[in-house]
Order: sequence, then structure tokens, then C-alpha cells
Amino acid sequence: MATSQTEITINRSPDEVWAITGDFGGIGWIPGIESCEVEGDVRSLSMMGMAIKEQLVRRDEASRTLSYSIIEGPFPLTRHESAVIVDADASGSKVTWTVDVEPDELADVMIDVYGKALEALKARVEG
Repeated sequence: MATSQTEITINRSPDEVWAITGDFGGIGWIPGIESCEVEGDVRSLSMMGMAIKEQLVRRDEASRTLSYSIIEGPFPLTRHESAVIVDADASGSKVTWTVDVEPDELADVMIDVYGKALEALKARVEG
């Protein structure tokens, strides 16, 4: 199992950033997301021509952490869990996106996508 992460610093308060990243269904800011529907703790995404279902694993307001797993999609996954964590930083916020995934070769692909998503988040929040 490969564990990888990417992070970005955003010049806004952790609460401002968490208001966006902590919304399990509000992911329209991520590049490539065409639609997102939430039913219970499962969100169904249409993204770059793919259908993906993700299940909320944990949403912790105190630690500003949202974690989820891909439960259905085009990838042959044995395991997947990602987390978005918002921490205070000297310049505002540090946002970290982690992934634990198997097979290992998907980690680099996912981290690349998550890195681009964090850049889009920064552009949106700092506007």
C-alpha cells in the first residue's frame, strides 16, 4: 500500500478554507468535476467521463479533517482512503491531501490530481 500526500499554503483562515473543504458534497471547485450528488454518506461523481462513488469515512470539525474512500469506479482498487486536512499556518492555512491506495502505482496519479485540486482551491479562496 502506498501512502502519499501533497500540500499547499493558503492565505486565508483555516475556518474559511474548512468551510469549502469540509463540505462533502460541495466539490465543484475541483477541476474536472462535472456533477456531484450525495445520498447519505455516499457521493456519486461524474469526472472527466468517469463515474466514481466515494463514501465518507470521517468528518471531524475539531481537527478540520474530511476522509473518504472510493467504493466504485474505473480503477481496480484493493484499498483507497484519502483525507483533506486544514491546519493553521503562519500565513493562514496549510491544506494537506493524503492518500493510502493499493495498487501502489495509482498513488502518483491521484496525488497529481489532488495537487491540481489544491491549486484550484487556493485560487478560489484567495480569489
